[in-house]
Amino acid sequence: AIRKLNTIFPETAFQRFTTDRGKEFSCYPVIEEDLSIPVYFADPYSSWQRGSNENSNGLLKEFFPRRTNFDHVEQEELQKALYLINNRPRKCLGYRTPHEVFMEEVLHLI
Repeated sequence: AIRKLNTIFPETAFQRFTTDRGKEFSCYPVIEEDLSIPVYFADPYSSWQRGSNENSNGLLKEFFPRRTNFDHVEQEELQKALYLINNRPRKCLGYRTPHEVFMEEVLHLI
């Protein structure tokens, strides 16, 4: 998924990744080497180091409560939830949406 996103957006759109220590990023050396994008890991039990991510997880739980089995969630349902989350105005962004802010940044890179 990271490789695909990296081909869609300008090269400099993704400058670094910060993640938790989950197994989904066990291949981080490949990402760093192949895409030249450094990967950083938050300290254990330090969710404030990934505040935006934690906030997004909370918003996602409005649609899919804890222990939701995503094997039974249709792709369309997940995409609709992500669309609504990414197009929801945020006070911290001056009441713009995350999508608007991201696209403004991407357009500055072109």
